[in-house]
Amino acid sequence: MTARKFAETLVFAAIGGLTLGLIGMPAGYLSGSILMVAIASLAGRPLLVPLLPMRILLVLIGMSLGAVVTPATLNGMAAYPLSIAVLLGAMICISISGASYLRAVHGWDKMTAYLAAAPGGLSQVMGLALELDADIRAIAIVQTTRVAIIAVGLPAGLSLLGLVHHGARSIGGVFNPAQLGELAILIATSTVVALIAHRIRFPGGLLFGSMLASAALHGSGYIHVLMPWWVTNSVMMAFGAVTGSRFAGTSLRLLAHFIGAAFGSFAVAVAVTAVFAAVLVGLLSLPIAEVMIAYAPGAVDAMMLLALALNLDPVYVGAHHLTRIFFVSLAMPLLARRKAS
Repeated sequence: MTARKFAETLVFAAIGGLTLGLIGMPAGYLSGSILMVAIASLAGRPLLVPLLPMRILLVLIGMSLGAVVTPATLNGMAAYPLSIAVLLGAMICISISGASYLRAVHGWDKMTAYLAAAPGGLSQVMGLALELDADIRAIAIVQTTRVAIIAVGLPAGLSLLGLVHHGARSIGGVFNPAQLGELAILIATSTVVALIAHRIRFPGGLLFGSMLASAALHGSGYIHVLMPWWVTNSVMMAFGAVTGSRFAGTSLRLLAHFIGAAFGSFAVAVAVTAVFAAVLVGLLSLPIAEVMIAYAPGAVDAMMLLALALNLDPVYVGAHHLTRIFFVSLAMPLLARRKAS
């Protein structure tokens, strides 16, 4: 029975993920899977993802996220110290103001509010929420709504304002079979570190341990291998199934409440980001479009794809999103441990 439910869950995840992913929506494989499985769960289908596959997914996602780190992005972080510092200030203010809004206006508990307000890192936040006493349905709706609005609305808005011009750039990352040795090192090292982090009960240890190991290997230039695109996309769809299956039993009234909270918290995040971006543009001679894409609290893969599609500086954008994602990834578990103690 469990195997049949799991198989059905994966089918729904593949339908949704492939639909949005193949039409080119940034983060479409993850968001599409969440959306489709959530709809099926809300319709009454008994969908689930067993514990062991879920843990394997967390490790694989960590490997893929850590691969975002490269020597170029690390150098980029050192080249823009003021911009990075302003970004960190913005992330802290977004987290505090967003969580305060959700608690004051919608009455959410501290843990759920802070995870839902986290500025980016959808898969990391969801992975952490799985291990904590937080409302994963509420977090998933708020985070997914934010990703969708930014991925679709931000480039359209910048284009209408004449701040960007679409260009074409090649996107690398195709797996080379000659790198099987590097891939074996990546999998072995990331798995060991993930298991150690999980064993010592570090919050979200499987995902964060794997991500840190992968980041160290890629950032040092020791390895250059990336997970095959079909593996990464499949993992994203499967992880979307984990999140989407948590929507079972959610009433339409409760769903409407969550969506209202999503738009409210998004408005707060946009207001805070705009203030910090305006300050930065006033201090430094930087293109407005690059600053907006670099500061947007969207999914890392989505923002990098947007930077490439809009012909913006990928090193500048990548350095800021690398900083943001690791700030969120490291701050959230530490905050969770403090709140739980």
